[in-house]
Amino acid sequence: MKKIGMSLLIAAVGGAVAIGGYKLFENKQNENMTFEEQQKVYFANNPGSEIMSSTGNPDFTEAAAAVSPGVVHINVTMTARGSRGGGGSPFDMFEEFFGMPQRRQQQQPRQAKASGSGVLISPDGYIVTNNHVVEDADKIEVKLTDQRTFEAKVIGRDPDFDLALLKVTASKLPFVKFGDSDNVRIGEWVLAVGYPLSLQSTVTAGIVSAKGRQIGILGEQGQGSPYGYGQPQEPMVRTAVESFIQTDAVINKGNSGGALVNTRGELIGINAAIASPTGVYAGYGFAIPVNLVKKIVNDFKEFGAVQRGYVGINFREIDEAIRKEYKIDDINGLYVFDVVKEGAAAAAGIQKGDVITKVEGNTIYSSSDLQERVARLNPGDKLKLTYKRDGKERDVTVTLKAQEAKKSSADEEVSASATEIFNKLGASFTPASDAQKKKFGVNSGVVITQVHRGGMFEYFGVEKGLVVTHVNGKPVNNVDDVESALGSTKRNIVRITGVSESGTVEFNFPIQY
Repeated sequence: MKKIGMSLLIAAVGGAVAIGGYKLFENKQNENMTFEEQQKVYFANNPGSEIMSSTGNPDFTEAAAAVSPGVVHINVTMTARGSRGGGGSPFDMFEEFFGMPQRRQQQQPRQAKASGSGVLISPDGYIVTNNHVVEDADKIEVKLTDQRTFEAKVIGRDPDFDLALLKVTASKLPFVKFGDSDNVRIGEWVLAVGYPLSLQSTVTAGIVSAKGRQIGILGEQGQGSPYGYGQPQEPMVRTAVESFIQTDAVINKGNSGGALVNTRGELIGINAAIASPTGVYAGYGFAIPVNLVKKIVNDFKEFGAVQRGYVGINFREIDEAIRKEYKIDDINGLYVFDVVKEGAAAAAGIQKGDVITKVEGNTIYSSSDLQERVARLNPGDKLKLTYKRDGKERDVTVTLKAQEAKKSSADEEVSASATEIFNKLGASFTPASDAQKKKFGVNSGVVITQVHRGGMFEYFGVEKGLVVTHVNGKPVNNVDDVESALGSTKRNIVRITGVSESGTVEFNFPIQY
């Protein structure tokens, strides 16, 4: 009897060890998967009844029921400032305290609130929303349809795409299944799900009115001139990407970051803007296609910033004025005004005056046809272009090149939770590789992959590429370690220790003033 009992005990322990080992392996595998791969595994293991596309009299009840729990309400707290001396910095008091010159009188900061929507894309709490929803946030609160609330941190964001990836600490959350925006057809029924005008979860219906729309709302600041400052000989390539899905489903303020889904309940776009003379719905809304969203959020998760490949040209869509001025017979295509020196296009032989007519064999009707395709690729990826010169078409393979990452925008201000402090740093991080740790002789570290405008890192000159080894004296190896260490901030000062080519550096930041 004792032998039987011992055998059962050994079998139970062995089974528990096997299950624990499998779970550990499964979690490690999930960390290395893209969001789309994770979703495919989830739905393969948890098959449900397929939601059929509506036919005859439209019925959207199943799609609405499937999607609504995965669309969240985002409330942000931000700081509005003013100064009687014209402009001002949130750190003037810090400078004065340490004997630095007082430049102006600073008004008391005011708390302001705003809201938007977001879409859960994984059960472990990753949320995609618009950059403009969270870019000025000091604190981000996420509320689900079941009334649960979580504080969120920014994993990465980029104004060129108007996308941001947030993370809340939770598990087994509802999420929205990815669709394929390439298969979206003009005229098909769609639903917009979000939290418009501070209302609770709201679903509206309409059709897809157009694809590949450009409305000129992204990346306008600082791009009015085609040349960079101090470099009149070098063209400044426009980096903002607009290729919106246009819909007449009702979208209003607060819908930003919400879901545009098809009648099968699949995410096909992230709602981002409306065309309106009044600021409220006037007929048309615009969503970022999900196939572009997938690439951007995977980059945020893995690198903390978007990894972009560039063709390296400045162009204009061919219209009647271009045809007359340059004596061009083509009706469609992109006229090349400038080629970036040593860029991908220059290396492939494309010249000023060429007309780009096709990308991957598909005719280019508007600039978004090229821009969205390129935006889905990484530096080093290859792209087939067809261009016309002297009346003859030529095919060429372009190897996309990287461009020095641009600084975006972010946060600062008042003290509270570790997540709030994390957002105020104004930076994105990714774990340091073993090679980087070995190079600098450290045992821990996260690499700063992006420094956002307005945050503490930018203000105090902390540069992208620095390997942060300790926060508040605690070693850090990932984003969660950074946030956890910020929770031990004392006397209102965050202590950052890092290493670079120049040696070891240490920064002490005030988080309240």
